[in-house]
Amino acid sequence: MAGVPLTQVIEKMKLTNLTPDVDVTHVELTLPDINRPALQMTGYFQHFDPTRIQIIGFVEYSYMATLSDEAKREVYDKFFSYNIPAVVFCREMIPDEIFTETAVKYNTPILGTKKTTSSFEAEIIRWLNVKLAPCISVHGVLVDVYGEGVLITGESGIGKSEAALELIKRGHRLVTDDAVEIRKVSDDTLIGSAPEVTKHFIELRGIGIVDVKALFGASSVKDTQQIDLVIRLEEWDKEKEYDRIGLEDNYTEYLGNKVVCHTLPIRPGRNLAVICESAAVNHRQKKMGYNAAKVLYERVQANFNKKQD
Repeated sequence: MAGVPLTQVIEKMKLTNLTPDVDVTHVELTLPDINRPALQMTGYFQHFDPTRIQIIGFVEYSYMATLSDEAKREVYDKFFSYNIPAVVFCREMIPDEIFTETAVKYNTPILGTKKTTSSFEAEIIRWLNVKLAPCISVHGVLVDVYGEGVLITGESGIGKSEAALELIKRGHRLVTDDAVEIRKVSDDTLIGSAPEVTKHFIELRGIGIVDVKALFGASSVKDTQQIDLVIRLEEWDKEKEYDRIGLEDNYTEYLGNKVVCHTLPIRPGRNLAVICESAAVNHRQKKMGYNAAKVLYERVQANFNKKQD
């Protein structure tokens, strides 16, 4: 799995390089996890994972200050010999001279941040989870509709981009057109984003490339969005039975995660944008505990039982 360059982490987290003589361009992070090396500073290195970024908080810093110079040299030398990617000091704390000398000796960068340890940990873990998540690219359009991430899929030329454009004109936000990069950030969450090359662009057959941000403003686009609902467009087939009640949800799967999926038959006169809006709001209602199909079913059952009596 490709890693995240340390230079990108430094830029994103606004970190200060406390060892400018150490080259940071060759370092990559391959795990979203972090380690606070309190036990390692006491000399315990069993089960130590050196591929994680190491974070020094107030507890570790206070303990290190109690060590003699001889003890520091011994434990620091063993610590850095594991070829760790980097060490981050929180709360603007400054490493002692022996720590810095040993880091430079092993060509390990030391970084600093003003943030508290817990807030920095939460921020870097969340960000690395997204950057290092398993990723696939699918053909489709991703739009933020009333806060719900709607992924519109279907064959080329079926009207995905036209539906997205109409949704944008109705006040919703485009995430990406044509290619959707899907990342699995947890067992429940899929995040969609645009490839850097096609970000904010839509292709309309007969017109060409349209810059959505330039035409409709910055409020019409969004960089990332959780995928909550998939709408699959297909040509109307009069021989096929389509769901007309919606008592049971159908699902599709990406990277092992299931997402609710509706299949919409396309025929002249159907307003796709309005249907997508309705599907998004209906999905949101279901998450809030209200299912219109079940309410109708209960009414019909109650009416039937009443007549039987």
